[in-house]
Amino acid sequence: MSTIEVGKKLVEMCRAGEFGGAIEACYAEDIVSVEPMDMGGGGRETRGIAAIRKKTADWEAANEVHSCEVGGPFPHDDRFAVTFAIDVTAKAGPMAGQRFQMNEVGVYTVKDGRVAREEFFYHMG
Repeated sequence: MSTIEVGKKLVEMCRAGEFGGAIEACYAEDIVSVEPMDMGGGGRETRGIAAIRKKTADWEAANEVHSCEVGGPFPHDDRFAVTFAIDVTAKAGPMAGQRFQMNEVGVYTVKDGRVAREEFFYHMG
């Protein structure tokens, strides 16, 4: 798939709430995911599709998503950006029971028709 095709597929699946399916359909086996901060003590980078699956499952288990608006994709050479506006209630951790809104941007790099790197931009302060 081309960069824009990967982006469209990822956005389509995320809009449908199929985040795990987007991983399976779009991500490379050796993907690297980078967060702006270390949230769980494991560092900012997650490497490999198995670790990404676990990170996603852990996030979904710890949060109840009320809605998620997904914008994009916005292509640029071998990358594309996606915006996320998420209304969520934390089920675990220091924010358990608190409902809040998150806005973030994901920048995805495509190599050989798969997402090889994802970087998230957001502010939690």
